[in-house]
Amino acid sequence: MDLNGYSTTGFYDELITDAGQPRPAAIPLMDRLFELEQGEIQQRQRAAERALFESGTTFNVYHEEQATERIIPFDVVPRIIESDVWDRVEEGLKQRIQALNHFLTDIYGPQHILQDGTIPREYVDLDNPTFQKCMTLHPPRGVWCHISGIDLVRTDGDEFYVLEDNLRCPSGVSYVLENRRVLKQTFPRVFGSLPIRSVDDYAEKLLATLEHLAPRGIDRPQTVVMTPGIYNSAYFEHSYLAQQMGVPLVEGSDLIVHDGFVKMKTTQGLQRVDVIYRRIDDDFIDPGCFNPDSALGVRGIMDVYRSGRVALANAPGAGIADNKVIYAFVPKMIEYYLDQEPILPNVETFLCGREADCTYVLDNLDQLVVKPANEAGGKGIMVGPHASQAERDAYAEVIAKDPRGYIAQPTLSLSRVPTVVDEQLEGRHVDLRPYILYGKDIHVLPGGLTRVALRKNSLVVNSSQGGGTKDTWVLAQNGHATE
Repeated sequence: MDLNGYSTTGFYDELITDAGQPRPAAIPLMDRLFELEQGEIQQRQRAAERALFESGTTFNVYHEEQATERIIPFDVVPRIIESDVWDRVEEGLKQRIQALNHFLTDIYGPQHILQDGTIPREYVDLDNPTFQKCMTLHPPRGVWCHISGIDLVRTDGDEFYVLEDNLRCPSGVSYVLENRRVLKQTFPRVFGSLPIRSVDDYAEKLLATLEHLAPRGIDRPQTVVMTPGIYNSAYFEHSYLAQQMGVPLVEGSDLIVHDGFVKMKTTQGLQRVDVIYRRIDDDFIDPGCFNPDSALGVRGIMDVYRSGRVALANAPGAGIADNKVIYAFVPKMIEYYLDQEPILPNVETFLCGREADCTYVLDNLDQLVVKPANEAGGKGIMVGPHASQAERDAYAEVIAKDPRGYIAQPTLSLSRVPTVVDEQLEGRHVDLRPYILYGKDIHVLPGGLTRVALRKNSLVVNSSQGGGTKDTWVLAQNGHATE
């Protein structure tokens, strides 16, 4: 295998320079790839996919009638991030999540940031019935967003940009851990030659984050992971994290509110539960408080939460801060609450709720990416340069009917990483989702999930839209634990 014919033209490549040479951090990896015999990289690719399948590392695809469960596509060529670059990303993520937590405390309390007009009141979804019912909540230790995933993109060698904040039930960390396990088997010699920061302690740190929320006076809290069930797209992750932490995986039907506490049905009778890592959206967690038709939640659980007798992570109501319109105001939040300059910049964002922005968006749909403000997983996105005129015309009508429901951003030149395509390497666009735990301290998992657009020239990296994943190697220094 070699780099003959590999092109970096027009995009920043994470591993290869414009001159066609491996970047310094990638030399050991690329040297190893060059040693492989013809066809060997495909053999290792297939072996990695087989290992993921045999371990059950799958996700569900709702819209496919056949094969509703499959492995997420995985590419064996990792992304590599230098230590000093990562240090800046890590500090920027900590800063951002602190500001978002301040915002949540403020919004569900005195609302200073709205009263002084720093964020216009009309952009915050205060009329949403779910968020209305969270107005009087006080989460344990004052933390709302305990587990977050912040999506980043890189357009050149110097800067990562924040693309999206995910504060509800961000998925994908299980693939980070499994990708690492499989890649250590795929390239054991390379792991021995590079100081790659370890991700092995994530489950331990996740459990510590959750247990930090437990009601006061409980030395050994009972923590559980609460899943909607086997048909949820992220069910593998729910069961995986429960197993890794050594805590029960439960569904709503396994829990009951009894004598003022949440209790778990066990063969030894009812057992008190102190902390719930719930992977169920707010609307479904308590039919007595939110959606009365929900069969997934536990009636009365919100009353127990309000009384402080059980902790929920993430806190109900945290989702008001990860709306794509609110995203545009996070740099202002950082300045407002922390009196600091944002370390990680936002992507330029046009709010269709502003008349001037909306006019610009409608006049430039062929150059912009337009997104519904309150959707996730790549749903409803229109990539203007790749859309037909008919699709752009249809989208213009949708925006005109509900301008506040949409934002637009420039089409970015996402960085690329070499990816195995048949017998050779080709550049494919990537983004990055690091995971942040906010408990006693703030911990950022080194690296995170690199999502890759497997189709040539595609910018869509979501697994639900045909994207795949790569392992992310953060190089270590200053005594960090390594693989």
